[in-house]
Order: sequence, then C-alpha cells, then structure tokens
Amino acid sequence: MTSAEIVVESCKQPCIGLEPLDGKNTLDLPGKSTPSGGTGRTGPLVNGGSKVTDNGVHDIEDRILRITGYYGYNPGYSSHRREDGLESHAETPGSETSAESQSYQTCTSTVLKVFGGLLMVLCISSSWVGTTQVVKLTFQSFSCPFFISWFSSNWNILFFPIYYSGHVVTTREKQTPIQKFRECSKLFGEEGMTLKLFVKRTAPFSILSTLTNYLYLLALKKLTATDVSALYCCHKAFVFLLSWIVLKDRFMGVRIVAAIMAITGIVMMAYADGFHGDSFVGVALAVGSASTSALYKVLFKMFLGSASLGEVAHFLSTMGFFNLIFISCVPLILYLTKVEQWGSLSSLPWGYMCGLAGLWLVFNILVHVGVVLTYPILISIGTLLSVPGNAAVDILKHAVIFSMVRLAATCIICLGFLLLLLPEEWDSATLRLLATIADKKSEDHGEELTESSMHTRSRSRANGAVSLPLA
Repeated sequence: MTSAEIVVESCKQPCIGLEPLDGKNTLDLPGKSTPSGGTGRTGPLVNGGSKVTDNGVHDIEDRILRITGYYGYNPGYSSHRREDGLESHAETPGSETSAESQSYQTCTSTVLKVFGGLLMVLCISSSWVGTTQVVKLTFQSFSCPFFISWFSSNWNILFFPIYYSGHVVTTREKQTPIQKFRECSKLFGEEGMTLKLFVKRTAPFSILSTLTNYLYLLALKKLTATDVSALYCCHKAFVFLLSWIVLKDRFMGVRIVAAIMAITGIVMMAYADGFHGDSFVGVALAVGSASTSALYKVLFKMFLGSASLGEVAHFLSTMGFFNLIFISCVPLILYLTKVEQWGSLSSLPWGYMCGLAGLWLVFNILVHVGVVLTYPILISIGTLLSVPGNAAVDILKHAVIFSMVRLAATCIICLGFLLLLLPEEWDSATLRLLATIADKKSEDHGEELTESSMHTRSRSRANGAVSLPLA
C-alpha cells in the first residue's frame, strides 16, 4: 500500500471516542472528532456537526477546548493540520528511502570507478611491459628501430574506427562514420579539417611522437628494459618544468624537489658504468625520449586544450595518416643509405612486429580511455608500475644483475615520480588532516581525564571519603 493510500484509508475509518485519562495531560486528537453528548469533561467525543472556519479551527468546540486546555489541547489544532501531519509523516519515509538509495548509488559508482581504475592500472602496466620486452625480442632478429617505430605508428589509424565501434555499441545515437568524423574534426577549428590545418596541426606532433618512439627504441639497444623504463618516467618532471616555464602553471616546491630527484637519478644511472661507452649513450637516448614526450604533451595542452575522447581518437588517427603519407620516405632513405638493412620482406619477423604494434596501440587506447573513465592519477601509476614489471622479467628471464648504484637511481626516479603525482592543494589538505587528528586526540584525552576523575570520586565515596569545597 502506498503512502497516499494509507492517508486515504485513515480518513475513511470511523472516529474513536476520547475518554479522559487519569493523571495525564497529553492526547492526540484523531480526525474530526469533537466532544458532544454532555457538558462534563468525561463525556465521550463523537462526530459532531461543528464547522471549521477558514483558518482551520472549529468555531465552538475547538474554542472551548482551547480555552480550557482539555487534555493538553494545543491552540490551532484542527483536522486539517492533522491530515497535513499524516501526509508529511507518510512522505518522510519515502524521502529517506530515496536519499539512502541515492547515497548507495553514489558509493557503488565510486567503488566501481576505483575498481575499474585498478584494473586499468594493471592493463596499462602489462601492455607497456609487454611492448618493451617484445622490442627486445624483435631486436634479436631484426635491428631496425626506425622501421619498427614507423610500422607501429601506422597502427594509430585504427584508433578512430575502434572508438566509433565502441560509440555505436554504447550509445543509441546513430551517426555515420563520416558524420562522427566531421563532428570530432572541430578540434582543428569551426570549419573542420582542411589540408592546411591537417599539415599545420599534425606535422609537429607526428614528428615529436616519431622521435619519442625512435629514441626509446634506440635506448633499448643500449640498456636493459628496466633502466629505460625508469629513465622514461622522468618525462613527468620535464612536463612540470615546461608547464611552469611555458604555460605559467603554479609553482610547487615539492615538484621542484621531484625534478631534482629525477635529474639526480639520471646522473647516477649514467655514472653506474662510468661516463663512457654504451651506458652513457643509452641514458642520453632515454632522457631524449622523455624530453620529446614531455614537449609533445605540453604543446598538446597549449594548442589543443582538453579534448574529448572522440577528438583525441580523431587526432591520433590523423597522425597515423600523416605518418603513413609523409614519413614513409624516411625508412626508404635509411634503407638506401644502408643505415638500416631490412632484407627481404618475407624474412622480417612479422609476428613480433605485429604484436609490438598491437600492444603499443592497446597502451595508447588504455591511456586515453582511462583518463575519461577513471582517475588520471591511476594512469600515471600504471606507467610507473612498468619499472618493477620490467625488472621482474629481466631478473627471471634474462638473468640481469643490477648494481647498487642502478637500484638507487631507479628508486630515486620512482620516488620523484610519486611526488609529482601529489595534487596542488596537498599541503593545505595535509595541514587540515593533522589539525583534525590533533583535535580528536585532545577530545579523547579530555574524555579520558573526565572518566578517570569520575572513577576516582566513586572510589573515594565507596571508601567513605568526603571532598570538601574550598572557600
């Protein structure tokens, strides 16, 4: 039965007579019952013919009850107010239920978001570890880093088709791929994408992306996967420095400390085997990859702003087309100059190369989709977890032995990366938390003192002691 039906049924029930209660002075008057059938105070109350004025007070009986204070009668009490009270009482449980359901839904969505974020962290770290390790395996039979980078970057063309497929499945909006492509092309301007804007906006980002991947692959030829992944984490510090200088972001002392720690880790990594040989070159290449990656992200934020997922998918697919059309000449030049020798196409390790390109595409998709679906800080943690993941693979599979200097440098870089993840208001939030904890401790201490004093007084009374007040 609903609350409205309960109110209607209560109005249809016959009124109950009221009898005086000995020694009590409160009573709720139900319905429209009025006293009649006698002048005494003990007479029964039945449905009377009293009329109700506009203000909701009976004209005769209610006035008598109001004057005499019959059983604690409250002035202005009437059947209209009683019915309003029933309705409000009937509506209160529904409102509480809706509030509880809303809070339950909020908690459920938060839990699902956190759980999805943790799953996303594992997927991102696994895909990046897999990408790095497959590169090392590919180099055993095919040592052409630029060709591998170019081949993998071409797979970004599939980003927008994958996004459109997910968009069609998850939404009821039916748009053709051309309509959706034109809608997402507003990232280039209100007029959409033209040939001039295509080259002007895509060329710098495509070149930076190619340099990032190429330098990363070159560094993997010189260093272990653990060292390269740890040095690549320095891009977070470079992003902060460039954002502070170029974008005029807020200055934070803790992030300056994190940047100094990253630079310290880089120097220690280069010093591990002396400032000479492949180790120093590999460190320089990894730092160069982190630098171009940071420049790419800062320029993206400066010129394109915060784009939606569809616009990002459109942009990455456009970069894939640019890479296929304009950068395809670079592998040919390297082949003709015998810098990179491919051999016959049938002898290429297509299995490793397709697996590498697929993992790289999955990593890019997870990073950009994860920022929309879950907390961005979890995406950064997923990238950081690739360092211990690669270390585990290097130790178990490749039997790599790390020196103490390299371990210390890796730990310093990872710690600086974690400091860079602190929010901007972390200092004030920490102070508020400490103040709250201090207040709570003081309250608990005061309660303990009060309880101990009461216990002492009770013991003194039990022993017959009397406490005299001081004059």
